[in-house]
Amino acid sequence: MAKITMREAISQALMEEMDRDPAVFILGEEVGVWGGTYAVTKGFYDKYGPKRIKDTPIAENAIIGAAIGAALVGQRPIAELMTINFAFSAMDYVVNQAPKLRYMFGGQFKVPMVIRAVGGGGRQLGATHSQTPDAIFAHFPGLKVVSPGTPEDAKGLLKSAIRSDDPILFIEHATMYQVRGDVPEGEYLIPIGKSKIQREGSDVTIVTYCKGLELSMKAADELAKEGIEAEIVDLRTLRPLDMEPVLESFKKTNRAIVVEEGWKSYGVGSEIVSRIYEEAFDYVDAPIIRVAQKEVPLPYNRTLEQAALPQVADIVAAAKEVL
Repeated sequence: MAKITMREAISQALMEEMDRDPAVFILGEEVGVWGGTYAVTKGFYDKYGPKRIKDTPIAENAIIGAAIGAALVGQRPIAELMTINFAFSAMDYVVNQAPKLRYMFGGQFKVPMVIRAVGGGGRQLGATHSQTPDAIFAHFPGLKVVSPGTPEDAKGLLKSAIRSDDPILFIEHATMYQVRGDVPEGEYLIPIGKSKIQREGSDVTIVTYCKGLELSMKAADELAKEGIEAEIVDLRTLRPLDMEPVLESFKKTNRAIVVEEGWKSYGVGSEIVSRIYEEAFDYVDAPIIRVAQKEVPLPYNRTLEQAALPQVADIVAAAKEVL
């Protein structure tokens, strides 16, 4: 194991797959000469050149459209969006073209492409650049949605995404590039669509993913000081959604909270809670609580921004309430 940052883990995955398969190439705004907005592709342009590291205009429709075309003729494009908020400018291609082409043509075409996008708040980027609209994209069948919460998962899941024959939206959180974690050395893959228990516990189940995992782990440490052992289930993939570890954990603890950075209304938490009630109702000992962002456009002011985002104290309070 090597302890590296999320940024380094993602960069390693990209470089290893580009070295392995000449059909893999990267396109997006500032991915080349500049090295990426978050420095993930720093040095790639010098190593692979302009044919495989393509700087594009500020035109998300062109970026995703070109990636779809390349995927249809046998390439494996990785299209980087500077922020997931910009995916709205290419919404037709992201949710109405890439996910449906293989299905509509009876499997005659494959669309092996990855869209890397930075999501989440906490960097004072304002309301239009700080959203967590993950649930919107997970709504559409045909588009796989992956959002890791650890460097190990980021690397293993991204490598699997690049090798997949389906379009995949790979969401990275804006505040997590410096997060460090143990990452296996050498070749390894993590299957897409498999949730994971990140912490064992017996008193309450916390279901979460991405940034929520970091917050939930800290909350679990606080709860443990008071003798409360929380079990944390990391979804890792929003579509396809693996509920089996969630249900197994809930049947053990009989209590749950769901932590997400997106808004509570119509969110990921809504889906998780309804699935628990539908599939494990006999095990419910207390109402399930959702911890999410306040229902406002995210403020620019740092104090107000943090007040709107879910915090460790919110998770601790919710866990105590269901207990």
